[in-house]
Amino acid sequence: MSDASLPLLLMGPMVRRADAAEVCIQFATSVASQYRIEFDKIDTFSEHHSVALGAHLYLHFVIIKPVVATLPIDKLISYRLFNDSAEVDLSVFCYQGKATPEFVIPHTLEQILHGSCRNPHHPAKDSLVAANDFQQQNRSNSKAGADILLLSGDQVYADDVAGAMLIAIYRLIDLLGIYKEQPLDIALPEKLTDQLYQRHLFLPKVPWQQRSKIGVGYWLKKDEPHFSSLKAANHLIAFEEFIALYLLNFSSIVWAHISIDTITYRASSNKCQQIFESEKQALVGFSEGLKDVQVLFANVSTLMMFDDHDVTDDWNLTAGWEQLIYQHPVSRRIINNGLISYWLIQGFGNDAGKKTAVLLDEFKASLTEQKQWHFKAFDKTILEFNHWHYELNTVPKVVVLDTRTHRWRNEQNFNEPSGLLDWERLMELEASLLTHEQVIIVSPAPVFGVKSIEAIQALFNMCGQPLLVDVENWMAHEGSAKKLLDTFRRDDTPKETLILSGDVHYSFCFSVQKRFGKHPNRIWQLTASGIKNEFPRKLINILDKLDSILYSPKSPLNFFTKRWHMEVDKHQTIGDGQKYLVSDSAISLIDLKQGKLARYQLLHPDNRTTEFDLTND
Repeated sequence: MSDASLPLLLMGPMVRRADAAEVCIQFATSVASQYRIEFDKIDTFSEHHSVALGAHLYLHFVIIKPVVATLPIDKLISYRLFNDSAEVDLSVFCYQGKATPEFVIPHTLEQILHGSCRNPHHPAKDSLVAANDFQQQNRSNSKAGADILLLSGDQVYADDVAGAMLIAIYRLIDLLGIYKEQPLDIALPEKLTDQLYQRHLFLPKVPWQQRSKIGVGYWLKKDEPHFSSLKAANHLIAFEEFIALYLLNFSSIVWAHISIDTITYRASSNKCQQIFESEKQALVGFSEGLKDVQVLFANVSTLMMFDDHDVTDDWNLTAGWEQLIYQHPVSRRIINNGLISYWLIQGFGNDAGKKTAVLLDEFKASLTEQKQWHFKAFDKTILEFNHWHYELNTVPKVVVLDTRTHRWRNEQNFNEPSGLLDWERLMELEASLLTHEQVIIVSPAPVFGVKSIEAIQALFNMCGQPLLVDVENWMAHEGSAKKLLDTFRRDDTPKETLILSGDVHYSFCFSVQKRFGKHPNRIWQLTASGIKNEFPRKLINILDKLDSILYSPKSPLNFFTKRWHMEVDKHQTIGDGQKYLVSDSAISLIDLKQGKLARYQLLHPDNRTTEFDLTND
């Protein structure tokens, strides 16, 4: 298809990092051109970074800076996009009654939207649509609604891909001529339909003959998969697949050219056919909601951080997992494809290229004259890059943690869970917290989780199966847990700390204080998960009751936990059917007053709202 038959804008605009010194807006187009963005009534100039990802796919980052002084903070700013000298029509991205998209450069945070875990083919509706409805209802000339949107992990599911989504991915690759990487040494069937729900069979494995004779796998003559995802039947492999997946997750525009209604598949079994049809039905609803999601991204500064599913399930969970994956060229390439695509679509916008732009030249050099990606040299660079974490100079200060690539490995037992942060990063985190009255920490996994669930995970870990139940909570590693808790117990840490987390597919609100000491600091653990995902409701209700019984405030079991020096209070929901753990798909809305938590709500995609009672019983 020629670029003339494609729309100019394929994705975005998305407002990313927004500071008083500069603003980053990213988008993708079907045409290579010089683009700039202008703010109404503000003198600015633009820096333009562009990356060719296909014959009809160009990713752009426009960094807008003030000509003099700084950009206005905490006020709505209107912007326009120009292609050379012509203005690009952005009317579909405007809120009702507005002529252009608008956003604020947040400084004093009053309202925050936060969530994680957005699986396109999960039957729940997309909570980002609810977030956009909230913004539309609260946007006025004097009010911006939420100041910022924080997405704390699993923005895409590269390891858990629907059959219809994989077909859509390849239609989009062909449509846009997305450049492909050098073929990997993996014997996939030539026909895509023969790969559906079968890819896990072709991913790298350790032959049973090479496994330890101590384990049962050797005696059962069972090969060990490198990738531990339980839903790897359509796992992404090639770089072009990851890029197409991001477009299909963030843009309704590309879905209009995919014709999902015409995607069909004849499965070899009724069960597989039913899975395909139910996933396809969920994707239809997801694609329809993307129009609202695009409007949201165009009108609020959005920051992101990866968790495991952005690359693959259990990413770097144990040192043994890392050793297995990174020593195999195909497995390593699949992981790197996920990381490179994260950098392009999520990571660059988080810091407006301050540190991430250093990767651009070498990445571009990986594209040969034949328009094929050869990443052998770039692989080392992307794996050694260690600046995925970042901070926002807002009030309260926001500290976003990379808990995936700075792991504290267990050197004695490679099958034990790694700490989520190593000693160096924990020391940096401690330094970041000091001298601030209030701080917001974004940790993809909860720091203070549900004790009964963590106890079950610990039991599986004792049986040598940490990967089976994702044992990646902060308390699973002795060293990192102790250091983190010691930091929170210091007398010079903030008086109010909010920890925003996701990962677990249910939501809750805990408040934490030291049992001993005079420093009146309070920590709020606010967990919102998932945006489009849910924990099995019957099971979460059982675990909720079990936790209340086993770990009540007076239970002696509390003294056997690593955090017994901290008093953890659980907060129930308000209204009928009070509970501590909420499984329903949602995105959270956090209200602050003078930097302190004033209200914590969950916005559900069916227009319901759940609020937690912040008072102590």
